[in-house]
Amino acid sequence: MICHQIIMNNQLKFSYKYPCLEPGILIKRYKRFLADIELKSGEMITAHCPNTGPMTGVSTPGSNVMVSHSNNPKRKLAYTWELIEVTDNEPTWVGINTALPNRVIKLALAENLFPELGDYHEFKTEVVYGKERKSRVDFKLISETKNIYLEVKNTTWADGRVALFPDTVTQRGQKHLRELIGVVEQGERAVCLFLINRGDCYQFAPGDIADPDYGKLLREAVIKGVEILPCRFIVTPQEVNYLGIAEFIN
Repeated sequence: MICHQIIMNNQLKFSYKYPCLEPGILIKRYKRFLADIELKSGEMITAHCPNTGPMTGVSTPGSNVMVSHSNNPKRKLAYTWELIEVTDNEPTWVGINTALPNRVIKLALAENLFPELGDYHEFKTEVVYGKERKSRVDFKLISETKNIYLEVKNTTWADGRVALFPDTVTQRGQKHLRELIGVVEQGERAVCLFLINRGDCYQFAPGDIADPDYGKLLREAVIKGVEILPCRFIVTPQEVNYLGIAEFIN
């Protein structure tokens, strides 16, 4: 997987390239990490499902899906479920692999894709932080002024054109918000980046129905200075392209 950047109309265009993906039909998802899929060839496979959440709205049997294949003989399952096509608004591909957003953002940070983050000269991954030093932030951006602690959240649930996070109760997500609030209180910058892994949403809001405590805490975090960066990406079986920032509905 690689990324490409080009300059068009004085704007930076960022894309993350998938390897060759194979099409199929989702039969069922079960035991959280498994999915039975019928490939286009007619072969029935069991693929790894790299998503621990309920996958609200993005795990409907009979949907078109895309899988990647690995030749690693040490893997128990050769295939990984990567994408699903939904029809909430119009036919739209959604990235369900929760390991992908950090890979995409790492490449995007290397290209200084987000002007909202300002100037930084390097960044580190999985940095220990927090009041008890028991948490790890996805990225720490090193700046001459204020360092930035950046947490990334994969966002796939939607209500119409509004992307929502989370789609279930997340104690871990609540903890991350509290830690980011602590970062601001210590004089640094804290950013929660929601990677909207589908191109049909123009707005972002907390998933209050799924986790009202998270929604309340997110709004509190914003008031206390945590920055929210809901980033829109359009997904195809070939690549992931950056579209810009979604409107945050507080």
